[in-house]
Order: sequence, then C-alpha cells, then structure tokens
Amino acid sequence: MEHVVIIGNGISGVTLARHIRKLSDKKITIISAEAEYFFSRTALMYVYMGHMKFEHTQPYEDWFWDKNRIDLKQGFVEFIDTNSKVLHFSHGETLNYDKLVIATGSKPNKFGWPGQDLEGVMGMYHKQDLENLEKFAPNNKECKRAVIVGGGLIGIELAEMLNSRRIPVTFLVRESSFWNGVLPEGESGIINRHIRNHHIDLRLSTNLKEIKSDENGKVISVIIEETGEEIECDVVGLTAGVSPNIDFIKDSEIETGRGVKVNRYLETNIPNVYAIGDCAEQHEAIGNRRPIEAVWYTGRMMGEVLAQTICGNRIKYNPGHWFNSAKFLDIEYQTYGWVHGKKGRPENEAHFHWKHEDDTKCITVAYDKNTNKFLGINTFGIRMRHETFDTWLTEKRDVDYVINHLAEANFDPEFYSRFEKQIIQSYNNQLQTA
Repeated sequence: MEHVVIIGNGISGVTLARHIRKLSDKKITIISAEAEYFFSRTALMYVYMGHMKFEHTQPYEDWFWDKNRIDLKQGFVEFIDTNSKVLHFSHGETLNYDKLVIATGSKPNKFGWPGQDLEGVMGMYHKQDLENLEKFAPNNKECKRAVIVGGGLIGIELAEMLNSRRIPVTFLVRESSFWNGVLPEGESGIINRHIRNHHIDLRLSTNLKEIKSDENGKVISVIIEETGEEIECDVVGLTAGVSPNIDFIKDSEIETGRGVKVNRYLETNIPNVYAIGDCAEQHEAIGNRRPIEAVWYTGRMMGEVLAQTICGNRIKYNPGHWFNSAKFLDIEYQTYGWVHGKKGRPENEAHFHWKHEDDTKCITVAYDKNTNKFLGINTFGIRMRHETFDTWLTEKRDVDYVINHLAEANFDPEFYSRFEKQIIQSYNNQLQTA
C-alpha cells in the first residue's frame, strides 16, 4: 500500500490528509514536532485572552485520527534522503515513504539582534510561544511591561493579548506608519490612532538595537537603535514577519529558495516530493500574489488540490482572486482584489477613499484610472461579502457599478448602521470635483 508521509500538522497538512482519505485507502502518516493534535493557530490569541481553552482550538476529537486511519507521529525530521526515500529523525529513528509532502509552515524572523534568544523573548506563532507567554506574562505584576518588535498582523494580535491582561505595551514599528507597506495612507493612519487610543505606546520609525539580560539570561530591557533609549521590560515579542521553516531541508536534494520551490502542481524538483502552505515557494508568482503566501486559506486550498494530484487526478493550484481578513484590536479589516499601499502601487491604480467621522470605519476602492475597471476594495469596520466581490472581480465590473451596488455586498447584521448612502454621496462629490 502506498505510504504518504506529511511533515507538518498545520491547516495544509491536515487538509491534505483528510482529502487523501476521502479519495483513497493509502497509508497516511502526519509528523509533527509541535503539538500532538492539529489545532487552529489563529485561535491561540483567544486562549491567552480567556475566550476559549486550548482544547477548543482543536477542531477534531482525539478519536478522529484513528477512525480515519491517519497515523500521527511526534518527532523532528533532521534529514530527508530522497534517493532511498527515508526520513531521519533527530532521535535516531527512520521512516520510509512513497510520497512525501513538506508542510512545515513558518517560523518567526530573527535578524541577529543581540539577546534575541534570551529567556522571555518569543514569537507568537507556535503553541510553545503561548506557553512561554503564560510563563513570563501571566499578569501585570510578573510582567510590568512588554515590548513588541515589528508591526504586522501578529504584532497587533500580541499587543491585544497583552492589553487584555492590562500589561503595558511598547510597540516598536520601523515603518513611518503602521503596516504602510500594505495599507494606503488613510487606513494606516486610522490604525495608528486606534492603537494609541488603546493606551499602547506605539513608536513609529523605531528600530530595536539590542535586548539586555540579567545575570540569569532573562530579558530586562531593550535598547532603541535611533536614540539609545533603554526601555525596561520583562517580555519581548519578536513579530517582524515570518519565513519558511525549512532549515532541515537545506542539506537534501530538494530545491529551495526562501521556501521549497514548487511548480503550479505543488511538485518539487524531486519526483513524489511536494510542498504546500507557508513553506512552499512558487517558481513564478501567480498574478499579483507573492511567491510565498503565509495565509490560512491558501494553505487549505493547496491541501485540497494536492490530494487530487496524489490520488491520480493531477490538478493545478489556482487560488483565484486575492482576499484576506484580519482584526486590528476592535476594527475588522477585509480586502478583496488588489488595493496597493504607496509602495509598489501601479501607475494606473487610482483610489476612492471614504472615512466615517468616528475614525474607525472606512473603505478604499481601487480602480484603473484609464478604464474605470474595479481592481479591489479594503473595508475597515464594515463587513462585506466575499462572494459578491469575487463575482464582481470575475465579471470585471467598473468602479461606478461597484459603488452603486455596495448595499448588495453588505454583510452586517440587521441592526447595524448602514453607510452606503454616505459612501455614494461622497463618491459623487469626488467625481464632480475631479
């Protein structure tokens, strides 16, 4: 019986295993060095905030794996011998495979800062990070201040987590405005103000120089690069992005760049070896997407597509129109299609921006200024339907159509305020003045 081995039990690996089982009787083994059972990584923050227990983050009961004949193995793969199709584990064991899938996800970036491996310094990606946070920041008596380094989505989540236990937070962001590599100016400005309104000490255009320790190797302060200021703290969160977790592959025959190189079928340069999820890097990016996508839903899609290929129905990975969603403290964010920040914005991309007077709701609609074709939308504090925008992008609707039909895309519950009239009025005013 063919043996499919999957290294990594995140959303990509587990989706793949489930779909292979639906389609076939192949022997399946999932290997993990993190947690015994699959859990929802995006829910870790809610465990710390007391909204749920860790077991609530596990979508499947413990008996699910036996019932579906999916073997779970805990261990750390140290080397892959692709010639003899054998995995070598750090504790000396080996495991044979017929087909191998690498789904090892990401690890937090470290940039060689002095003190980056001290006690009390952590990312916020793994279950072990959550355990470390409980250990070093259980309350505001044990942890008098935390410093977060890096202003992405994980950074803002960690700030919200610490804030929920009333632990003072200093947030170091090297950009001149929060997430302005991704967000247009108006939206980035809203997020800056929103963070500060939550009594978080946001420091823009600020870099970390070093992390200092006490005599026991535990963090006691950080030094700011630009000013030399020393900030006392008990915890440092390193949230300056993530990169593919593939160090153990570097000595194998499998081709790697930043991630494991794959084609549109998620195949590597070695027959019967594949890569999916955050650790997979497309040889050529798909449309405007990045070659590596550390996004939950694309990981799931890759798992579903590769299951078909492994079970004899070879299918290309085609993720469709870009979308994503996140939360900045109390403000929900959604994006559909492409809305570029200042950096990397194509010349033909124009924006219509509407902001509510309460400074917590806005939308930005991107369109082609030459053809008026709708390119994408960002929404903050207003929920919109994915399906509707997906259809409009496929139908290549123009910006006038989208603005005038916004009510059809509204996803807010019945008693929420609606803003379409104000948005249309603002749009029409901007057109007249243009």
